[in-house]
Amino acid sequence: MLDLKNELKVANEFWDFLGGDGAYEDLLKCFERVGVELRIEIDEYFEKYNKNFKK
Repeated sequence: MLDLKNELKVANEFWDFLGGDGAYEDLLKCFERVGVELRIEIDEYFEKYNKNFKK
């Protein structure tokens, strides 16, 4: 049997376990900051895939 409470960690439990208290929130803030800064490049990159699905 899998002891979910003690053996399975996801999201904030996982990242805070690896990086200490607050690591998950810090990681989310980093992703958000980079996403905002690179929004145009990210949109341009994925536009080529969106064209294929719009057909």
